[in-house]
Amino acid sequence: MCSKSNPLIVFALDLMPAYEGKHTIFGLLGQANLTQNDVLQFHQFTSGASCHKFNSFYGDPPEELPDFSEDPTSSGAVSQVLDSLEEIHALTDCSEKDLDFLHSVFQDQHLHTLLDLYDKINTKSSPQIRNPPSDAVQRAKEVLEEISCYPENNDAKELKRILTQPHFMALLQTHDVVAHEVYSDEALRVTPPPTSPYLNGDSPESANGDMDMENVTRVRLVQFQKNTDEPMGITLKMNELNHCIVARIMHGGMIHRQGTLHVGDEIREINGISVANQTVEQLQKMLREMRGSITFKIVPSYRTQSSSCERDSPSTSRQSPANGHSSTNNSVSDLPSTTQPKGRQIYVRAQFEYDPAKDDLIPCKEAGIRFRVGDIIQIISKDDHNWWQGKLENSKNGTAGLIPSPELQEWRVACIAMEKTKQEQQASCTWFGKKKKQYKDKYLAKHNAVFDQLDLVTYEEVVKLSTFKRKTLVLLGAHGVGRRHIKNTLITKHPDRFAYPIPHTTRPPKKDEENGKNYYFVSHDQMMQDISNNEYLEYGSHEDAMYGTKLETIRKIHEQGLIAILDVEPQALKVLRTAEFAPFVVFIAAPTITPGLNEDESLQRLQKESDILQRTYAHYFDLTIINNEIDETIRHLEEAVELVCTAPQWVPVSWVY
Repeated sequence: MCSKSNPLIVFALDLMPAYEGKHTIFGLLGQANLTQNDVLQFHQFTSGASCHKFNSFYGDPPEELPDFSEDPTSSGAVSQVLDSLEEIHALTDCSEKDLDFLHSVFQDQHLHTLLDLYDKINTKSSPQIRNPPSDAVQRAKEVLEEISCYPENNDAKELKRILTQPHFMALLQTHDVVAHEVYSDEALRVTPPPTSPYLNGDSPESANGDMDMENVTRVRLVQFQKNTDEPMGITLKMNELNHCIVARIMHGGMIHRQGTLHVGDEIREINGISVANQTVEQLQKMLREMRGSITFKIVPSYRTQSSSCERDSPSTSRQSPANGHSSTNNSVSDLPSTTQPKGRQIYVRAQFEYDPAKDDLIPCKEAGIRFRVGDIIQIISKDDHNWWQGKLENSKNGTAGLIPSPELQEWRVACIAMEKTKQEQQASCTWFGKKKKQYKDKYLAKHNAVFDQLDLVTYEEVVKLSTFKRKTLVLLGAHGVGRRHIKNTLITKHPDRFAYPIPHTTRPPKKDEENGKNYYFVSHDQMMQDISNNEYLEYGSHEDAMYGTKLETIRKIHEQGLIAILDVEPQALKVLRTAEFAPFVVFIAAPTITPGLNEDESLQRLQKESDILQRTYAHYFDLTIINNEIDETIRHLEEAVELVCTAPQWVPVSWVY
């Protein structure tokens, strides 16, 4: 009832208890609310307008009715929606534009086709599928081989184009995987397919409306033989529900080779023994000690197994820029195979030493691999944020092991550094504590700022090349170890191969000195300007004069086809380790000190400084030579330079791509 009618009803209800039947209809009609005819009755106008629209809708039916059959499916539902739209338009003030838009949407033939398809899928039952063929990829290859004999036939060309399309190729491969992994006889013995007769996976409800959960949890029995001491190659973890879950599978291990378990599978029993109320350590020990036939009762995760870490090689990545695939050179080999396509594996050079036996963070010490600085590691999996899987490049063991991820290692080093700094600050809080002023050579602040993060070194991605020309020979070592003598000897013996960049200085030239022979003489202002422009590799001052090695002088040596020899400080590597300079870094270590024979204090100082340099910058060294005998050191260095220019070598991937 409209709001203007409410006072009349309230008035009538208030009078009824007082008069108890004495109030007549004539009395009510004589009330002021009805006798004041001059008062505008807005509700009457509103009701009248609505009735007019409503009567016009039902009194004058539309000229054309939608062409829909009366059926209980989605098409019939669309018809009801359209009828409702007409009623809504008749009773509201919606615009004709909105109504026409909705009409066009619900009358679109594509929508009707999709709804009919949905109805058929939703209602059609499917027969049980048993052991379907899983060789669609192979059949497609055979078809491509057959039609290759008809290169001029248009139908053959069209069929070849269809079969070699990436999406169609992926569809065939998916068909084979599903047919083999889900519906083959072997798979049905351990994992029955869905029991629902409906293609969309709906399952019938029970009488009380609850879902039938009888077939929701499917359990598989996995059995294999273990007759050796070889580890199974899996690690376990407990999830938030305290269920035992397969955390990772070691690439190349027993389980990985057999393909019986997958990451995420829940283990319920091992040889009939429940894993409930047992710790991960107890279960891992149980697996190590088991021999003979081993049976797992598991709940499969059906998680897609991640592929090994690979990068596309340059030859495979240079495809058509439009879609990444060649459109004119497809052949039988373009079809996917059931094995992982082989690309360029990811390799890294270790920049720190690691021993899993001394690591309290590793989930399984036996699963870790030990490596040293400079070892080449093939990365197999990076699924775990904290623990990667890898194996040493020269290892005969094909099983992968756990290595700390860069994030975990950086976090570990940062925590140790913070704790050390805290202890040093506590030790230095004394009234007599003094800081010893240190004088150091100056280096380009811009380059140091960029490479300060290299203090947290972990891994450097590398690639193996059959040949790679090194442009610069960098000699590192403690002061007084003999680097200058080695440099001068190499330049004297091989002037057609090595050269030393002539330094720049602000001191005035001496008598008989020529500019550009031993030094380039420049003004102080000019040198300061060049320094501000980052044109110097390193620079310093001596006896009120500045000296420095300019990057341009190194480039000129390279332009002459020679190898530039540099005996610089280690900090200069922050600028040199690029593809432009391509350095071969050799560390000249101090002579070995024999206890009781070499008591010279200078030799001990040299050994101490050499050890500090090696601990700090070892991850930059390509070669280390102990300078016990200077001539032998030079001969060893000559052989190494010759070998590095001709033999396959590992170089940073940033130098190549």
